[in-house]
Parts: sequence; C-alpha cells; structure tokens
Amino acid sequence: MAGNDKEKTVAFNRRASHDYFLEDRYECGMVLTGTEIKSIRDGKVQFKDSYISIYGGEAWIKGMHISPYKHGNQFNVDETRDRKLLLHKDEICKLHQNVRLKGYTLVPVRIYLKQGRAKLELALAKGKNLYDKREDSKLRDAKREMEKALKLR
Repeated sequence: MAGNDKEKTVAFNRRASHDYFLEDRYECGMVLTGTEIKSIRDGKVQFKDSYISIYGGEAWIKGMHISPYKHGNQFNVDETRDRKLLLHKDEICKLHQNVRLKGYTLVPVRIYLKQGRAKLELALAKGKNLYDKREDSKLRDAKREMEKALKLR
C-alpha cells in the first residue's frame, strides 16, 4: 500500500513566500465537516486573506474560503468560517511565544491530502521589506536568464 503515502497538493499560497521569510514549517490537521472535505478534494479552496491566530490555547485559521459542495444542500456551512487547527499543546505554546514576543506571523502555506486526510502546512514567518522583495525578484530574474543561456547553448 505504498500508493497511500503520497501527498497531493490541493492549494498553494504563492503570496506567502513573496511577502514573508518562511522559517519553520509545521504540519497540522483541520476540523472540517463532510461537505468541506469533499470540496477540498475537488480543489475548491483559496488562501486569499487567510491568517492563523492563537487564542484560548487553540490555533484557528481565519478567512480561508472553501466553496460549498455542489451536492451538499443543507449540509453546507459558511465558506469563510473559522476552522480549528489540530496541533500538539507544546507546539501551540511555542508558536504563541514566537508570535507574541519575537514578532513572527503564522502563515498558511499549502493544503494537501495525506492518506485521505486534509493537512495544512503553516509557517512561522517574518515580514519582508520592499527592498527584500526587489532583491528576490532580481535573483529570480538572474536565475531565469542563466537557465535560458544554458538551454540555448
């Protein structure tokens, strides 16, 4: 049953690596309803304007949009409701300390399916300044030019 170990990326937050320096990454589960997991399997999920907050000793993702399942009828729930993240207590405490004391942000990076379950990868991130973003785009352009020159050669 080696085929069940594969991960299928459903959604990726490209904006996160553009706006933040992504340092530590964590895998966590999500508390979802049946129609939400069906929509995620169909790829109907967006990260736009979503963020992760910690309160009451629990981690929550806010603003993540999961489209209603087309065959869900009355079982569909609000698309942008807050969803609880499943992390160990010590991980939550560590993340909360870094966010509160060191000025980090928790950013959702991607959603993927692992052994039939939806997992969220979140990152502990530091915000980039404008000159950092410019430097990254220069490096990306230079790398693209080198690959182009090697391809033509």
